[in-house]
Amino acid sequence: MRPPDRDGVGASRVVLPPGPWRCVVDFISERFPAVSAADWRMRMQQGDIIDRDGQAVAPDAPYCAGTVLFYYRHLPAEPRIPFEESVLYQDDYLVVADKPHFLPVTPSGRYVQETLLVRLKRRLGIPTLTPMHRIDRETAGLVLFTIRPPTRNLYQGLFRDRSVEKIYEAIAPLRADLALPTVYRSRLIESPAFMQMQESEGAPNSETMIELLEAQDALGRYRLSPVTGRKHQLRAHMAALGMPIVGDRIYPRLLPEEGEQQDFRHPLQLLAKSIRFTDPISGRVLEFESRQRLSWPT
Repeated sequence: MRPPDRDGVGASRVVLPPGPWRCVVDFISERFPAVSAADWRMRMQQGDIIDRDGQAVAPDAPYCAGTVLFYYRHLPAEPRIPFEESVLYQDDYLVVADKPHFLPVTPSGRYVQETLLVRLKRRLGIPTLTPMHRIDRETAGLVLFTIRPPTRNLYQGLFRDRSVEKIYEAIAPLRADLALPTVYRSRLIESPAFMQMQESEGAPNSETMIELLEAQDALGRYRLSPVTGRKHQLRAHMAALGMPIVGDRIYPRLLPEEGEQQDFRHPLQLLAKSIRFTDPISGRVLEFESRQRLSWPT
């Protein structure tokens, strides 16, 4: 059984493999070199590495292959995301959150506390909260979470089985020669470039319905209805059509990652606007809509 969360962050699990290490700290330092040995010693002294019984493991604890340990991940200088999420709905099984731009859904990279999952765990006091699906850090809008582990697969299965109707909105350039509405299909695969997806020959594995809602100068506000859920599908499809979404730093050209001094003035103009599905427990049709609005560039 996993140990309890600390400040909304769950413990990660590691099984010690056979090897030449004398002490646990020697292995941990080699396995996770991004953290110095001195920092690992300090964390162990603070009780951030524990055994199955919840007992803190000392830095000089002898190494024993097969031992199961848990450790709590934290970042000493995590960037603050200056935007707040809201909870639109909660019952015994579900939480529906409205995520701001720039906030990751789950811990990764340089973000742990500043993620939607950890914020909601702290705010709602629900350690079992688990996302049913993901949206990009740069995308705003609806994210659904399950509460109870026994029913988790029922809800996550809705997305696997494409039984969820998802609607997005985006602001992007107009194309006078493109008849809308249209359905765009292509084969998306991982690109050699970090983070990007690229189109490839072969049978399509991604499909998006694109409709124009309104126009303003050279830009349009589009309704995007993904039939499939490939990574970066909407961003890649719009860029492939010569209509990259305003504020996109990945498509059509991958821009350098911003450092700690991130510019929050120009968010990606992509919003997970609405979601609709039949609840597998109650049988009711549930529909939710984001309260956020996209911004026309000035």
